[in-house]
Amino acid sequence: MKYIVTGGAGFIGSHVVDSLIDDNHDVHVIDNFSTGKKENCNNRAVYHELDLADFSISNNIVEIMHDADGVFHLAALARVQQSIENPVKYETNNTFGTLNILKCASDANVRRLVYSASSSVYGNTETIPCKETDQINPISPYAIQKYYGEVQAKMFSEIFNIQTVSLRYFNAYGERQNIDGAYATVLGIFAHQKLNNNPMTIRGDGGQKRDFTYVGDIVRANRLAMLSEKVGFGEAINIGSGQNFSINQIAELLGGESIYVDPVVEPRESLASIAKAKDLLDWEPKQKIEDWIPKYKKDLGI
Repeated sequence: MKYIVTGGAGFIGSHVVDSLIDDNHDVHVIDNFSTGKKENCNNRAVYHELDLADFSISNNIVEIMHDADGVFHLAALARVQQSIENPVKYETNNTFGTLNILKCASDANVRRLVYSASSSVYGNTETIPCKETDQINPISPYAIQKYYGEVQAKMFSEIFNIQTVSLRYFNAYGERQNIDGAYATVLGIFAHQKLNNNPMTIRGDGGQKRDFTYVGDIVRANRLAMLSEKVGFGEAINIGSGQNFSINQIAELLGGESIYVDPVVEPRESLASIAKAKDLLDWEPKQKIEDWIPKYKKDLGI
């Protein structure tokens, strides 16, 4: 089968590409390489260096999608704090890019698009664990953009000829995660600091909790969402581990010196209810972060 993966040179996207290639699918990647990396590329996939937010190339994208069976839409500028600092740049990339890929996929008569959404849509909720029926309360431009992507996807499933499903990821981690730069997550930042013999910097009091989800589990969720006969009508589905850890606990698992620095705007706690994913996708996580971190430390030599 032929699949399109947007953002296929990125952290999660490149793992999706590898999984599809391993199963001998024909894979085409659309990526502008603003955050994607050449070293993440699979030489058995076909890469198209294009910017999805550029509507002048829509016809090119439709041609690439000719005879495609599905689209995995992972392309986005990520990270909450950077979206606060650059809201217009993030809006252009994330909102317009999603609109363009949905329209192109519909025009190309693609059967289904799986959209990479985000748990950030829940905001600073007091309802734990988060259920898909909970109130949406975005507290950053990034969160708003990812939620609007869900709204767009659902609308396209209702009035255009394409099935859609949105997966709300909770704090992805795993091999190839960024360990430096603006797009690094807390695990990557801590790893980079340890590699450079610096103390781990913990924001606020470190008591904020996160539901950390392994990239391999996220890939399986994407593959199942593409094939499940129970979805395709714009559903939003949580993809998380179903348990959470404080940032202090993550620092303890990595081991070593840490220091506390000023807090940033962020939810106090996140935790996914994954009942819907189990029901509609027959999915549940397999990797536990407390088992993965020792392997990660060994691989990095820290």
